[in-house]
Amino acid sequence: MIERDLIFDWNTVAGSFDYGRVRKVELDDETLRDGLQSPSVTDPVIEDKVRLLHLMADLGIHAADIGLPGAGPRAVHDVEILAREIADHRLPIFPNCAARTVRADVIPIVEVSQRVGIPIEAATFIGSSPIRQYAEDWTLDRMLRATEDAVCFAVSEGIPVMYVTEDTTRADPETLKALYGTAIRCGARRICLADTVGHATPEGVRRLVRFIREQVVEPSGEAVKIDWHGHRDRGLAVPNTLAAIEEGVDRVHATGLGVGERCGNTEMDLLLVNLKLLGLHEADLSRLTEYVQLVAESCQVPLPYNWPVFGEDAFRTATGVHAAAIIKAESKGDAWLADRVYSGVPAGLFGLRQRIEISHMSGVSNVRHWLAEHGYDSRDEGLCQFVFEAAKRGNHTFCDEEVHGLCSQYSGSMNAVA
Repeated sequence: MIERDLIFDWNTVAGSFDYGRVRKVELDDETLRDGLQSPSVTDPVIEDKVRLLHLMADLGIHAADIGLPGAGPRAVHDVEILAREIADHRLPIFPNCAARTVRADVIPIVEVSQRVGIPIEAATFIGSSPIRQYAEDWTLDRMLRATEDAVCFAVSEGIPVMYVTEDTTRADPETLKALYGTAIRCGARRICLADTVGHATPEGVRRLVRFIREQVVEPSGEAVKIDWHGHRDRGLAVPNTLAAIEEGVDRVHATGLGVGERCGNTEMDLLLVNLKLLGLHEADLSRLTEYVQLVAESCQVPLPYNWPVFGEDAFRTATGVHAAAIIKAESKGDAWLADRVYSGVPAGLFGLRQRIEISHMSGVSNVRHWLAEHGYDSRDEGLCQFVFEAAKRGNHTFCDEEVHGLCSQYSGSMNAVA
């Protein structure tokens, strides 16, 4: 068997985008700041935030937004603990903190950075779209003055700056050129394009990134990096982020399980899955399940049963035809084959496995497989038929306890006959 001959990949036919020529993109985890803006999540205790930080490092995530210290004393407290954790354990995570584009929000970042002794990037954000300007009664001159004051102050204090325009995907070109141009002139060496309300489509993302690179970054003559920050309002966050990567952005933002305001942000877990499958992420992702579970538990966010890869049903099958194909693949003694014959994502790549279960949709092969896997005699035709017929009378997938109960019931009836 030649593995590459078993799957024809339409994603890579002639004319498709060649991800092989994309440099490795960096990741910025926003779970602990932007993600916590969701009205439905719980702010995790600091111990869980520290655990998440270590998991981010293990998963090869390069940067993390560790809070908005301008929000008050509790935020400052958590930001400082997380920054010290990075410093004390030499975690390969570059921290950043959100700040409005005002000096008062930058000052706490400077102070934490100085106390801890590591650089913390100030992610200064300001609304940029006409609709936001109209609602806020802002003029462009006022926005440019605020930009100049905040960025110049941060740079003078030795703080690296990522300048973020909110609602970039609905902002006009001249405003973006003026805002980013001012920030770069004042010393910002990273700019972020934000799809704040999830307005963009992949084609719109490509056009925007191309415009910023050609009309803002290249003419500046400075070594300015470009970030992409997306939201899920139209369900396009991951495709939009991949489009930004295709256009050459340097770093992309996401949150665990896509938590965030309204419908949330780009899903870090799903983004990592896709980057891994595209050959754009080299780190071991076997602990990604642990990361997802910790986000769900610490933020008190239910994990949908059909969530890709990490949901309860992602690698379960109780359908006869599907299960039979997996079982036949397993009978060939080939784990690679069994993990892919009915799965577009290999479970083993993420520390998971395929699971064959029993339901009213099952065939006898499901029953035999389950019995063998759980230590029963799968050659016992009477037992197989007893469980199979019970399943056919049911209306759901049996949990293990139910099947064990049926096996005990069958065994008891055989003993009674004997």
